[in-house]
Amino acid sequence: MTAANLGQHTKRIRDGGGKALVAFLTAGYPDTETFPGLVRAADAAGCDVIEIGVPFSDPIADGPVIQASSAAALAGGMTPVGALELAASVKDHVNAALVVMSYINPILAMGLDRFGVRASAAGVSGVILPDVSLEESGTPRTTLSAAGIDYVHLLAPTSDDARIATAAETASGFLYLVSVTGVTGAREKLDLDVDAFVARVRAHSSVPAYVGFGVSTPEMAAGVARVADGVIIGSRLIRLIEEGPAGSAPARVGAFLESVRAAMDAV
Repeated sequence: MTAANLGQHTKRIRDGGGKALVAFLTAGYPDTETFPGLVRAADAAGCDVIEIGVPFSDPIADGPVIQASSAAALAGGMTPVGALELAASVKDHVNAALVVMSYINPILAMGLDRFGVRASAAGVSGVILPDVSLEESGTPRTTLSAAGIDYVHLLAPTSDDARIATAAETASGFLYLVSVTGVTGAREKLDLDVDAFVARVRAHSSVPAYVGFGVSTPEMAAGVARVADGVIIGSRLIRLIEEGPAGSAPARVGAFLESVRAAMDAV
């Protein structure tokens, strides 16, 4: 998957009647040796996009599960450069698009231009920056676009129609619809009226709409897939990694994602 193809990739899935499955994995967690196997397992299970989370010391959008994985990866020496190196190591072995999810400070420390060039070379096709507001997204969006990388906007359920319309004007790759007003984390149910949220977004944008934050079971994923173009799962995967030895983590994650893929395909 090359950096210039995220938008084409997500549009092809939607136009073909498919529903995208997105897996979030923290770069370097549980360790750098296991991580590539997790990416390959997610790809083999039918994931269309794999988010590689860049560990950060102040992950304000993340719940305790992903925060803990980020802290462990940092303690193990993971860096933004290391995360891109991991992406580069798997890019030729997966069909899924690789998307980096990071906070802005690590990228600014590297330099936006340098990050864009290195990310593109590593096979990264999109970037998500949860702590960059829509109003402040112009510079990173333009810089990364010049490197052939799509900038994925996040939309909270509190977004009004005017804000959704503004995001739609520069949307690319996919729109990330946040299903809760809080941080990430697996939940037993979603309080959000997903149908209404997706309908409001689609009234302003033709870019595929993916829903994340809180999806934790195949049944929940299938429910979201009935109305959205894609489903994003993160915290549940990190918990699965923690449930046993690192060496068998890819098998656990792969089996779960296969069950999610089957449930979504049955919709």
